[in-house]
Parts: sequence; C-alpha cells; structure tokens
Amino acid sequence: MARTPAKLDELDLAILTAMHEHQKAGILELSRRTRVARATVQSRIARMEQSGVIASYDPQIDVTAAGFDVQAFVTLEIAQGALETVAAELDAIPGVLEAYATTGSSDVLCRIGADSHAGLQAVLLSIDKTSSVTRSHSVIMLSTVVARRTLPLLHTLSPAGTTKAPAYRSTNE
Repeated sequence: MARTPAKLDELDLAILTAMHEHQKAGILELSRRTRVARATVQSRIARMEQSGVIASYDPQIDVTAAGFDVQAFVTLEIAQGALETVAAELDAIPGVLEAYATTGSSDVLCRIGADSHAGLQAVLLSIDKTSSVTRSHSVIMLSTVVARRTLPLLHTLSPAGTTKAPAYRSTNE
C-alpha cells in the first residue's frame, strides 16, 4: 500500500537540514540552530519519523574507508515471478550492499562491494549461482561523482504553508 506523502513546511526542511549538517546534534542543539522551541522540534521530528520521512538514524558508513574499495553495479535478469526469492538470495550475500527492482531490460540493480578484484569476482559468482538469476551484467565503479544525497531534492518542494512557530516565522519571512 502506498503512503501518502508527508506535507513538509519550511521549518521541517530547516530541521532536516540542521540534522543533516550537524548529525550528532540533539534536540536542544537543533532547537538552537532553527530558533524554535525544543518541544516544537521534538514534535516535528516525531511526526517525520512516524510518516517515514526520517527513515533511520544509522551512521553513514563509507565502505571504501573500511577497506572495501572495489565496488560495482550489477544488473540482473531474473526468472519470471522470482523477485521475492532473489531478494532473499541477495540478502544472504554480504557483498551485496543494495538491490532495487527496476524497469527496462533488467529486473534488479545491485551495488556490490569487495576488498579486491578477486573478492568482487567471488561476489559476482555468488550472485550468478543463485537459483533466480538468469543473466547478470556488471560495471565497476571508478569513483563517486555525486554521493548519495537527499536534501537538494527536498528543497525543491513547495513548502506546505507557513509554520506556526512564531520565532522561526518572524526571522525567516
């Protein structure tokens, strides 16, 4: 079932921006940075967590810095109706960092990582041995051109009206 998108206003975007720029900041620090009451920040964050806008507080781990500097993108063609099976099979392979169902000539797009070219080959062979994969195609990643990001896209939203927080509204209008 599809979720109804959350209606984010300027204060929500300011809080998300502050959370992104100051990832270790607590509620009080976020309150200071956005110039609104702590309770307002706390309730806004709780609402964004409940709606799924804030999906996680996991640390961003750079696998390259951790020694897995060989990465690749792999497109997979899978057996008809085997998406759930391939999801479980890919989840069991530690070198599979991400996998997405896609449209087009392939069915699944994966990002994989390894500590060496031999390690990469082992991950690719593990993927090819799964029962659901009929064909794969890989492309080695040379460098990151644009790192994973979300804030630029969020800032393209038309904010959902003005905020009720007087301190924020009066300094930002």
